[in-house]
Amino acid sequence: MKNKFPVIMITLAAIAAVNKAKGQQPAIDTALENKRKVIDSLDRKLFEVLGARERVVREIGVYKAQHHIAPLQAARFQKVLEKGIEAGKKEGLSAEFVTEMLNAIHKESLRMEEAISDDKH
Repeated sequence: MKNKFPVIMITLAAIAAVNKAKGQQPAIDTALENKRKVIDSLDRKLFEVLGARERVVREIGVYKAQHHIAPLQAARFQKVLEKGIEAGKKEGLSAEFVTEMLNAIHKESLRMEEAISDDKH
């Protein structure tokens, strides 16, 4: 499944440009705007949690480097993925979404751990 985010953003930008050219302001009701503010707040919290997670990843990366443990631990990631899919189901999230999300987080974690490992050698 390709990431449709760029297409959606281009579409929204085009709509905004047409409205601006017509001298119209997009009509956004208060209820929608309030929901968007909630999403913005949740996004901030999501990034705070991800930042906290990555700080722990850095600590793990230092430990692994000091003890000559490879950054990639496939069996551990498989367990994380399985637990994540199960937790996601309880929140109404698809296994595909959870898998993509955790793969992206894991890729960043590996990048960080590998950089730490490279610095220690």
